[in-house]
Amino acid sequence: MSPTTEPGPPGTSGRAQRGPGRSAGTSGWWAPLLGVASALGAFAVAELVALVVGSGSSPVLVVGAGVVDRVPPWLKDFAVETFGTADKTVLILGIVVVLAVAAVAAGVLETRRPPWGTVLLVVVGVVGVAAAVTRPDATPLWALPTVVGVGVGIMLLRTGAARLRAWRASALAVTARVPGPAGQGGGAGSPERPETPLSAARQREALDRRSFLVFAGLTTVTALVVGGAARVLSAGSRALTAARDAIRLPAPTGPAVVVPAGASLDVPGITPYVTPNDDFYRIDTALRVPEVDPDDWRLRVVGLVEEEVEISFAELLALPLVENATTLTCVSNEVGGDLVGNAVWLGYPLRDLLARARPHADADMVLSRSADGWTASTPLDVLTDPGRESLLAVGMNGEPLPLAHGFPVRMVVPGLYGYVSATKWVVELKVTRFADDVAYWSTRGWSERGPIKMSSRIDVPRSGATVSPDAAGDVVVAGVAWSQHTGIAGVEVRVDDGEWEAAELAGTVSADTWRQWSWRWAAPEKGSHRLAVRATDVDGTVQTSTEAPPAPDGSSGWDTLEVGVA
Repeated sequence: MSPTTEPGPPGTSGRAQRGPGRSAGTSGWWAPLLGVASALGAFAVAELVALVVGSGSSPVLVVGAGVVDRVPPWLKDFAVETFGTADKTVLILGIVVVLAVAAVAAGVLETRRPPWGTVLLVVVGVVGVAAAVTRPDATPLWALPTVVGVGVGIMLLRTGAARLRAWRASALAVTARVPGPAGQGGGAGSPERPETPLSAARQREALDRRSFLVFAGLTTVTALVVGGAARVLSAGSRALTAARDAIRLPAPTGPAVVVPAGASLDVPGITPYVTPNDDFYRIDTALRVPEVDPDDWRLRVVGLVEEEVEISFAELLALPLVENATTLTCVSNEVGGDLVGNAVWLGYPLRDLLARARPHADADMVLSRSADGWTASTPLDVLTDPGRESLLAVGMNGEPLPLAHGFPVRMVVPGLYGYVSATKWVVELKVTRFADDVAYWSTRGWSERGPIKMSSRIDVPRSGATVSPDAAGDVVVAGVAWSQHTGIAGVEVRVDDGEWEAAELAGTVSADTWRQWSWRWAAPEKGSHRLAVRATDVDGTVQTSTEAPPAPDGSSGWDTLEVGVA
């Protein structure tokens, strides 16, 4: 039956009613809006319960985390390549859109075909509960916010739908009593309310309309207020920010990192040698930044060790800390991408901490675990290498770690992609074997060890730009190159299919960081030209031209771009 055609009294021939009944939700937006209002109430209550159970038990977050855990590597690469560091925001928005569509469908179904709207909410609740209880750090109580929220949503939906149906019935009764042309209206009365006087029918319709609108309005306003309050109360990061701001990091016991003046080239648009904290890339699986109180933080070293070690944040700060400049790279970084950054880190050498635990001779891997359950597999020989400053870091560029970058403690390991080394919010180091344990990404098709591939990038000019030669007739081409823990010895640039020409290299702190480079191009005739860059490391290895995607062990190839000469 068409939603705009309702059965009427004898003589109406089932034609569309154009009276009050049309506004009663049979063809309008009232049923979908009821579904949305009920969903808002459900989520508001769920967020309130999540305050007590734990911030990580929020239904949207656990579902989002479940999606992140189950996406194939190619889809993860696509999301990072397309949305960059906004991938989490896009994921959350996508989940909200899907849930909004489900809420609209539930409102329509419960109004027109009860109890199918209730059934749909139950299905959504089952998905939410399954996502909650299967999180690595979850307890059975993590299902509670979803269960209570869905229960409240069902109650609101059923109550609102009953009131909407009552309004619809009374509105149709008014339509049936309104006098019309011969054979229409004024007849035997509405099937729902036979022999109802017109004035009484209108009063009843007004009461039913008011009842529904007041209910829907109060539900929406209350949901927004409760949900907003829950968001404010759950903003534990405010207290955590205050705790972070109160921390005074000790000075390094060894030499402090001094960035030489020659490490930063005076080229507008080139990437800074040291990446500011606010600009440092962030790629991880945490939809909400874990809130780890430094007073409660503990790190345990367990597994194949002679002696288990546990250390608090205060004890860590009291140890002899060292500084090291290290460039970190995400394995999802495409050739020419910006998921790479360089910072000065303060921390305690991981080799010294592991030495206290005395790993077994047959151990070859450390499985590090974050506060939210994420894991990384790092070769033990890398962490114990006396020539490599692998740190249990507490500071970044002269201040405590930012919350989003691992506060209070994270790992920083030169020469390895972050997915196998750079565990943020780290709380456990399990000494084990690659044959016995697997980490988060190594179960999803990525390689186990993840050494960083040499790469170089053109920052200036930008791809597609039109450039003009300077007074000397040159165009400056510049960028960065990295081969962490090995070091960059040279960079070359090529125009079109011409000869490779050596670029000028800036200074550097150590082999653990990238290097800036620049090259003066005697720009030829006007037109479009293709620039390419490649690097050579200190061992004499030339960056490969073979193109490879990020999965399973990092991208490769030369960064190339088209520019126009004016």
